[in-house]
Amino acid sequence: MMSDYMLSIEGKVVIVTGGGKGIGRVYCRELAKAGCKIIVADIDDDANAETVAEIRDAGGEAITATTDVSSEPATQEMVTKSINAYDRIDGLVNNASLMSVLERRDWQLIPVDEWDRVQEVNMRGVFLCCKAVYPQMKKQGGGAIINISSGRFWSGTPNRLHYSTSKAGVIGLTRSLAREIGPDNITVNAITPGFTLSDTQVSSSGNYAKNNAPPADRCIQRHQYPEDLCGAVMFLLSPGAGFISGQTLNVDGGQHMH
Repeated sequence: MMSDYMLSIEGKVVIVTGGGKGIGRVYCRELAKAGCKIIVADIDDDANAETVAEIRDAGGEAITATTDVSSEPATQEMVTKSINAYDRIDGLVNNASLMSVLERRDWQLIPVDEWDRVQEVNMRGVFLCCKAVYPQMKKQGGGAIINISSGRFWSGTPNRLHYSTSKAGVIGLTRSLAREIGPDNITVNAITPGFTLSDTQVSSSGNYAKNNAPPADRCIQRHQYPEDLCGAVMFLLSPGAGFISGQTLNVDGGQHMH
């Protein structure tokens, strides 16, 4: 039987990008409940402050680090602030992305500047955040990086080609980076969430998703919520996952099987 130690993440210092709202806020809140010290790294100052206040009101520990993940200086400053506050970085959850604000449209109608911005945030942002935390993780003897991809990688969902492409790229980055920094005892894994009813998703869809049935091909016949993803994140941050790297963990109630 696995000991409690193998699954404990208490005391770990974890950066969560896009942590100000939506699924990211839930990651921050639940990781703090599990005893992590959280750096809420969102581009939105007010959202950052709200997440930190929620964590502190519940007795947890968190700081803000307002960050545009597509900016290298901003990601470096995020890491500097984290180290100044906690002296180490045990985990990085690359959650920040552009999706709910994107208009559904035929691929030929996607403006080039919109395509570029999605790649800047969803792909370059992951690269820059990994690059920023790497020196500290190497220095301290290890760490865990979790890259949030998407179930759209498996299904090839139409009408958001730029988003699906960026999330496929996250899988490739995860696998290659795992090989490059594995010798430094740093794990790199990805999670592919199914369609998740976060507050931002519900508001952007005009409650359509909330008021309709879950996908018929999902084994577990209910809607997916942000809390359904937290167990996977916690496990990949834990000592029990210390020999798992380069993998993609699909969390979608059994809609896609691989």
